[in-house]
Amino acid sequence: MLNSSGNNEILLGIDGGGSKCKAIVMSSDNKILGTGIAGPGNPLHGYDQAINSITESAKLALADAGIDESELGNIVAGVGLAGVNLPVLFEQMSNWQHPFKKMYLATDLLIACLGAHDGNDGAVMITGTGSCGFSYVDGHPFIVGAHGFPHGDKGSGAWFGLQAAKQSLLSLDGLIPPSLINDKVLALLEVKDDVELVEAIAGKPAAFYARLANLVFDSAEEGDELALAIVAEGADYINHVARQLLKQNPPHLALIGGLTPRIKPWLDVTIKAQLIEPINPPEVGSVIYAKQQLQLQ
Repeated sequence: MLNSSGNNEILLGIDGGGSKCKAIVMSSDNKILGTGIAGPGNPLHGYDQAINSITESAKLALADAGIDESELGNIVAGVGLAGVNLPVLFEQMSNWQHPFKKMYLATDLLIACLGAHDGNDGAVMITGTGSCGFSYVDGHPFIVGAHGFPHGDKGSGAWFGLQAAKQSLLSLDGLIPPSLINDKVLALLEVKDDVELVEAIAGKPAAFYARLANLVFDSAEEGDELALAIVAEGADYINHVARQLLKQNPPHLALIGGLTPRIKPWLDVTIKAQLIEPINPPEVGSVIYAKQQLQLQ
């Protein structure tokens, strides 16, 4: 049994996004001892769900590390969440009576950047369930996007999925020519017409639509014209985000998130040439952030 009391031998790192919440237990010598994954952790899409996912992923990470969950109250946690770039949500989460010894709360953008560049200055573009750009240079944060779905998050998994659903409905109504996307959407959702499709998608969250994103890329890679146009539009938005970030003169730029392997090939060659592989995932960035805050104290 590891003793986490008093000397911060181990820390928790949490990355809460629109589709899942991932937790790691990390030792003082930067070894990952355990991991845990739970449901969505973005408080914008539900406060209760977010705090439940954070707690559950933390307990799963402890269990994976062979540490009893009763130790949760002795462990310092760095918690990076989507949505808390909005001040009202940052305040709400800061006031949470969390189960940890201490909680250092940050945006998912900051912890992604810290992780990707091992605690150093840099910039990241996140293309997951949502999308955004963030740079941190000489202590100055700079954000592009991060406005949330459906009014923002262009070029994200949720955005691509929403386009798939919308274009399928237009095609089923005979308003645009049929696309390969149609059959793929209907098959995945196990529906047969526009009425059943509307019933299946009505009121669904970003994470649901993100499930449909791969269908657009699959169709584009098969040469479907409509899918190619959607992918081009989404990729062009990410290109523009990159150019805004590069104006901040970050030492490095990384692309991260679940959609990265699908969208990266479609980016402008000049943007792809600027990208580096992230050093660490965002949940490690949460640990880096917690360590920085502990040192400040």
